[in-house]
Amino acid sequence: MGLLTEDKKIAVPGEVLAEGDEYIASYGTRKMDDKVLANRVGIVNLHDKTIKLIHINGKYFPKIGDTIICQITEILISGWRVQTNSAYSAVLSLKEATNEFIPKGADLKAILNTGDYIACKVVNLVGQNLVDISLKGPGLRRLHNGRIIKVGSFKVPRIIGKGGSMIQLIKQYTNCRLIVGQNGIVWIQGEAENELIASQAIRKIEEESHTQGLTERIKEHFVSIYGELKSKENEEEIKEEQ
Repeated sequence: MGLLTEDKKIAVPGEVLAEGDEYIASYGTRKMDDKVLANRVGIVNLHDKTIKLIHINGKYFPKIGDTIICQITEILISGWRVQTNSAYSAVLSLKEATNEFIPKGADLKAILNTGDYIACKVVNLVGQNLVDISLKGPGLRRLHNGRIIKVGSFKVPRIIGKGGSMIQLIKQYTNCRLIVGQNGIVWIQGEAENELIASQAIRKIEEESHTQGLTERIKEHFVSIYGELKSKENEEEIKEEQ
């Protein structure tokens, strides 16, 4: 009786994860009598007595309120079409892009051009495979310069860390600005060498996200490059822009 698995352990279909009426089956699991069983291959996520599985390979599905990073792919008559790194296409209307008056027939390339990346927010699920997005909100804007990398969207919580601990660790050591989109696109801006180090750390987190002690290993990796943080200047938080 009791918990038969561990947080972040990989589970397989049919595996008994816990026994006892007090355990609650959530996403990716089911309750059979007093047992919680895995429905699919996934990473165990424990919260109190609730057990769920996180997809090891999962696509991003937009939710209203998500902060995502997108790329402009087409200029429309009164807005832009963007790629969301998912099966969903998105439209950014003029009214959601700027508060400025834009005259009819204006060249929208002067505001956003194809190929540009933006940090935006999902504001509406319009219909089949289509969402509306907005640039109105703190930190939402066109992303200038920097480096873009893509990760599995299911790895985003691990990259951010509990209470933002992991992403803050990366910021403190590399002095880079980072925005992690819920759709698995990450923007990094800083000195070129530090951008590379930050992106390598994110790749390491992505590859080892299911393992224990990852935060400490990432810190040790940074210490081997930069040494211990010694000054308040290095320890100051670079505010997350999302």
